[in-house]
Amino acid sequence: MTSINVDKYKLSDKTARLTAKDIIPMIQSSDSAETREFLQKVSELLIDYVNIQNDRKEKILDFHHPEDMKKLLKLDVPAEAVTLQQLLKDCAITLKYQVKTGHPHFFNQLSCGLDVVSMAGEWLTATANTNMFTYEIAPVFILMENVVLTKMREIIGWNGGDSILAPGGSIANLYAFLAARHRMFPDYKEHGARALPGELVMFTSDQSHYSIKSCAAVCGLGTDNCVMVPSDENGRMIPTELERLILERKSRGQIPFFVNATAGTTVIGAFDPINAIADISEKYNCWFHIDAAWGGGLLLSKKYRHPRLSGVERADSVTWNPHKLMGALLQCSTIHFKQDGLLISCNQMSAEYLFMTDKLYDISYDTGDKVIQCGRHNDVFKLWLQWRSKGTEGFSKHMDHLMELTEHQVRRIKQQSDKFHLIMEPECTNVSFWYIPRRLRGVPHDARKEQELGKICPIIKSRMMQTGTLMVAYQPDDRRPNFFRSIISSIAVTEADVDFMLSEIDRLGQDL
Repeated sequence: MTSINVDKYKLSDKTARLTAKDIIPMIQSSDSAETREFLQKVSELLIDYVNIQNDRKEKILDFHHPEDMKKLLKLDVPAEAVTLQQLLKDCAITLKYQVKTGHPHFFNQLSCGLDVVSMAGEWLTATANTNMFTYEIAPVFILMENVVLTKMREIIGWNGGDSILAPGGSIANLYAFLAARHRMFPDYKEHGARALPGELVMFTSDQSHYSIKSCAAVCGLGTDNCVMVPSDENGRMIPTELERLILERKSRGQIPFFVNATAGTTVIGAFDPINAIADISEKYNCWFHIDAAWGGGLLLSKKYRHPRLSGVERADSVTWNPHKLMGALLQCSTIHFKQDGLLISCNQMSAEYLFMTDKLYDISYDTGDKVIQCGRHNDVFKLWLQWRSKGTEGFSKHMDHLMELTEHQVRRIKQQSDKFHLIMEPECTNVSFWYIPRRLRGVPHDARKEQELGKICPIIKSRMMQTGTLMVAYQPDDRRPNFFRSIISSIAVTEADVDFMLSEIDRLGQDL
């Protein structure tokens, strides 16, 4: 085991006793030896942690219940400054008890793994510590963002358009909603609800991310006017049901204006039928948004893009999160629009103290007036650097590798059909399955057995966390009780790691 040794990172006696007032920027120096020593020790700790995360013999987590964890950590905010040595210890103990999401046996979230180049980009970003609202203060990063987002729109299949990096996929979806309403009812920006000729209604799959429904709540439609369209047994929206529900709401005098399709649902990884939904959206003059926050990475794959994302270029807007399948560090979320000018028209507030029109450069590069949050973290550099490290072809192979590992997992589950039950063939890297303990092997598969298998999932998960060897998520859905849903989005994962996942679940659960 190579766990973090909290006492390893020792400063010299002199530096150890200092506090933050004794290093840059509190002291005026172009090269403070004490500052350099402190940062080098922090860097040493971080590099050790990178290596530890990739050690398969290392635990994913050292689990403690919240009340016990509070006793292990010093979380108080003191009246007096602590020493630099204590700050180093604080950093080390934080990583000691943090979940190692870059560990090859962490299959728990849509965003996992640790791309070292992307991480290096995040280190630089934190050091540069600039805001992304004007070219004036972020000239290099603004140009990078322009290049990367233009490339992503080209991959979607558009010539032109506009994009922005947003703080998470939920906010990206909100941007799509706002733009859709603005295009159809531009007077809403000034006059609010009285500019609307009637009650607006939107449509999304019953398997979609909750942020779509949240848009209806946040933006004044009300969740009753976010219509949940039934999905088929594989989790895909049923187009005929979408059309039926649009007609039903029109008959009530409501105005359908927004349809969301999901490309990679959170739980099952299902891809809604894009072309069929696009046809219906066009027929009833609805904005067509695709939430590809999870599955968007497959746009880079020649092998797996079609048929999953066929027709994506017909969308009016697309959410795509590189921090998920592409492995960029959190957070890195993008929203793309086919029509240029909507972002600025919808969100512009023309704050003269920030967005003057008489600057010495082309102010079209200022992005702050296109967004609702003003201040924006630099999320592009880590993605730009990662993309350069792989090339587009390398990213394509990366996506193929993740999907091929998923196919390997499905084969291994089928080969061990006495121990595992595959719920459905996956479209993305989500694999949904039950584990079958010894007492239930050979028992016919029916609803009663599924209820028993569902009870087993949380017990196995608790054992995973207590032993620290593995993390795989479980959850119920509207058709079945608890089941395991493993995610492969880390480039570190190998076939042997997938095999370990299944064997470890068997080891932890066979006596249940």
